[in-house]
Amino acid sequence: MRPFLTLHHPDDARRYYEQGLWRSDTFYSLLAGHAQVRPDSVALQDGRCRLTWRELLARVDGAAAAFAADGLVGGDRVSIWMSNRAEAVVTFLACARQGYACNPSLHRTSTRQDIARLLAHLKSRVLVTEREWGGGLDTLAVPDAPWKKVYTQDNFPGPAASAPNAPSADPDRIAYLAFTSGTTGTPKCVMHSHNSLLANARDLVRDWGHGPETVLLSLSPLSHHIAWVGVAQWLLAGCRFVTNDPPAGVSTLDWLIDTGATYVMGVPTHAMDILAQQKARGLGRLGKVEVFYMAGAPIPPSVAAAFVAQGVKPQNVYGMTESSSHQYTHPTDDTDTIVTTCGRGGPAYEVRLFDPADRDRPVATGEMGEIGGRGALLMLGYFDNQAATEASFNSSGWFMSGDLGVMDARGNLKIVGRSKDLIIRGGHNIYPAHIEALALRHAAVERVACFPVADERLGERACIAVAGTLAPDDLLEHLHREGLARQDMPEYFLRLDVFPLTASGKILKRELIEMVKRGELAPEPVRFQAKEGVA
Repeated sequence: MRPFLTLHHPDDARRYYEQGLWRSDTFYSLLAGHAQVRPDSVALQDGRCRLTWRELLARVDGAAAAFAADGLVGGDRVSIWMSNRAEAVVTFLACARQGYACNPSLHRTSTRQDIARLLAHLKSRVLVTEREWGGGLDTLAVPDAPWKKVYTQDNFPGPAASAPNAPSADPDRIAYLAFTSGTTGTPKCVMHSHNSLLANARDLVRDWGHGPETVLLSLSPLSHHIAWVGVAQWLLAGCRFVTNDPPAGVSTLDWLIDTGATYVMGVPTHAMDILAQQKARGLGRLGKVEVFYMAGAPIPPSVAAAFVAQGVKPQNVYGMTESSSHQYTHPTDDTDTIVTTCGRGGPAYEVRLFDPADRDRPVATGEMGEIGGRGALLMLGYFDNQAATEASFNSSGWFMSGDLGVMDARGNLKIVGRSKDLIIRGGHNIYPAHIEALALRHAAVERVACFPVADERLGERACIAVAGTLAPDDLLEHLHREGLARQDMPEYFLRLDVFPLTASGKILKRELIEMVKRGELAPEPVRFQAKEGVA
């Protein structure tokens, strides 16, 4: 066995088990249980196949047998670099069965050099990928690669008639390694156990009432953490999991309708794209969708209203790879709570806000602070990165997110922005997320990003980039009506049809800043002037 150095502590584990937040389930034991109870129900669907629980179990056992025959031992790393195919989920479950750590977070948009660097960092023993993926395997050079084998769709193991050996029954073993999105710098590799991932999923499944009849469609790719939050919910609920892998010629909207999805997971970008397709087609209803999960950015009120009008409940979610989807709205929340906050979450994670200038001093309810958290769903540290792990906690053991928020009296969390995402104009702090949330309240604003533009005298000024038809002066007037202070008003404006995005659909502000520096974008100077008679 190859052991991991983690934050796992016996006292914490004992408490989590006593509270029922951690249990004896593993991802594989949940799979085996469903295969016994509902063997012929459809469990997993991509654009090429529909697997029942019985068929999925056989496929997982087949992959596990192949990996074992390759000489892998507990703690070995298996990486996935492929599209949203069923084989990715099969690989993850086979790793869970054997006690290997699965790393599915290699994005298609990453360069071969990036992939090689990440694989070398993990010392992955098996790579599961596709022919010509990312330019072809023959051009993927990993220094001192410890490969046992590379699998593609051509040689991926088939189903097994019997299991290769007794499955790992340790739910506290590291099962999942995920690189952070890298929107703020070099990706770190997050370590999760079965229990730390399932703790969050138990809260979500319980509070939102998911069960065997749920059809869960993840629009987020299998290289992104949101999809694996979905996988954990799927295995607990015993429902059907659908990947975002429509057959050729089938639109995302048609895939959503054809699969009968009732619970859709993604980011607001996915929601806006789906609603645009729906409007263009003149459809009055999004198939059978009942709940639309959105994380990673503010939900525009127009999006929430469009869902509510057709009987779809928006679910506003905040979290990180390190802490999964810990903060979320509940089915009974009103639309204003859904749009303006990320809700109150569940018992598996405790949230407290701290003074950004003193991470050890809590702030009062209603005051802005850096979001700290602790609990059963928190990661078990960063792989091979003691410095980053240490720097992520305050002296009392709270994980510090780097995000700023405000907690209301009901325990609902409102995101203000990242502590490192400040625009500092002549010593005055401007919070981009606050400006973006206000801008999105205008129906003519489709997408928005606020970021700094360098200024010789003041250091930085705020630039606002929007997709939509709103004129600059009208946008500033709208921000004023929504209560934005004059000193926070954007002083540059950009209209963009296309934003640079991460693989998970988040706007890459860092790239916008660099595009302005390179002269590829030319922000237009703007200045807010209150209309006569308006305060």
